[in-house]
Amino acid sequence: MIRSLCTLATGLLLGSGACAAAPQQDSVRCSQLVDPGKSFTFNTRETITPADNWRPQEASSYEPVAINVSFCRVSGTIEGNIGLELWLPLRSQWNGRLLGTGVGGDAGVFNFTDMGQRLNEGFASFSTDSGHKRSGDPRWMADPKARQDYTHRAVHQATLAAKRLVRQFYGEAQQYSYFLGCSGGGRQGMKEMQTYPGDFDGIVSGGPAPYMPLQSVRMMWFALQQKQSPEAALTNEDWDLYETAATQHCDARDGVTDGVVENIAACDFDPAVLACSGGEDACLSTAKLQMLQQIIRPMVDEQGQPMDRGLFSGVRTRQGPPSPLLRAMWADGVYDDPQWNEDGFQRTRDLALVNDAMPELRADSTYIDEYLEGGGKAIIYQGWSDPSTVAGLAIDYYRQLSATYGGVEALSDSVRLFLVPGMYHCRRGPGADQFGGSRHQTWPGDGERDILWSMIHWVEQGVAPDHLVASKLDGEDTRFTRKICPFPQSAVYDGKADENAHQSFHCEDDPVLEVMLQ
Repeated sequence: MIRSLCTLATGLLLGSGACAAAPQQDSVRCSQLVDPGKSFTFNTRETITPADNWRPQEASSYEPVAINVSFCRVSGTIEGNIGLELWLPLRSQWNGRLLGTGVGGDAGVFNFTDMGQRLNEGFASFSTDSGHKRSGDPRWMADPKARQDYTHRAVHQATLAAKRLVRQFYGEAQQYSYFLGCSGGGRQGMKEMQTYPGDFDGIVSGGPAPYMPLQSVRMMWFALQQKQSPEAALTNEDWDLYETAATQHCDARDGVTDGVVENIAACDFDPAVLACSGGEDACLSTAKLQMLQQIIRPMVDEQGQPMDRGLFSGVRTRQGPPSPLLRAMWADGVYDDPQWNEDGFQRTRDLALVNDAMPELRADSTYIDEYLEGGGKAIIYQGWSDPSTVAGLAIDYYRQLSATYGGVEALSDSVRLFLVPGMYHCRRGPGADQFGGSRHQTWPGDGERDILWSMIHWVEQGVAPDHLVASKLDGEDTRFTRKICPFPQSAVYDGKADENAHQSFHCEDDPVLEVMLQ
């Protein structure tokens, strides 16, 4: 890992004159930073010298990590509403790289988790609240500018400001710029690749739901179906029953019985076996079974035509009524009516309306010529068992992208998709879920175990990732590791060695996944 611009490491010497400024000069530079443009207003320009593991005090759903390096903290707003947090390690600690970190859900906060972890590794790191504060106006989606900033502008404007401040502080530009995010943060990375191809050299996007409006329609529709038929509403225990039964049915097909299905697209579990027939401790009533079958099948429109591919076997969904974010999307973003009655929701009509109100919410453009021609690389990662941004959307996008660029072999020179068995939304789940992604444990400098460093090795050394290694952690202990393969490959057990070690698995072309590319 490059810890300083003064140090030759990993075969690369970044920057020039990196050791010229003493820490005192860095402090002066920090306090004297000037407007980077775009109507920027400073809130903070201060040098933080950590003592007792410094953490930011601002509220955020992204848990702050202990900072153990001194740095220049810059915060402010762009255009009066787009918040920016930028953390600049001192020149002697900077690795010459700028990292943008994404935020998910309705945003409104900064990603202190990824910023802090990567600052400790030497990155200048930044985040934006996407143009509004979660603790501010609850109806921010009714504001057209706030919607534009949320869907695509905020990250771009924050990136431009961060790059100008980097040049001011260090006296030179970053050598490379990267982006890391998951969920809404993953979607932000996709928009950067598609809409602002000059912002980043490498983008790591997790669980991005490229066609987020369609995913939102699915979630809204089936939440409403259960709200309106409470006797059929599925509880967390019902989903546990279904997930466990499907896993037991298909678990051993990869050669290892470990509670994780390697390729759930090949799982053919029939939930009808869960129907109550009398005397069972755990089963599904007729109403609940019918609701489950309806949810996992492709969602259809009002004419009975499929709108999506449905869910893979054993994939659970979120329970309960529509989330506040989903309601806001239509009540505020589409109808501008805080009293909007969600019970009148219509799939086809309301999908068209949200696409019209927030066209840039979609991140499924397959035209990325400028990004590829500029040498940009992208890694998309997606949990097979993600209940929020379902894997089918990521697979559909990758299939369409590969068709645009001459097939998966040609596309894989620049863009790769990794499907993670047993992983839920961005992390957690029964599978190995830690590999340096957003809000993951990190392995600095290790391009096999840390997806950001895998991207760095791809961009800077031309070493494309032919697999990743994911860890299942129990506190500080590792329970098992697994090899994560690029689509359309799956990991296959060698049948002899330690079942808990990734070295016992190898990646092979998976015929089931290859069919999905056609």
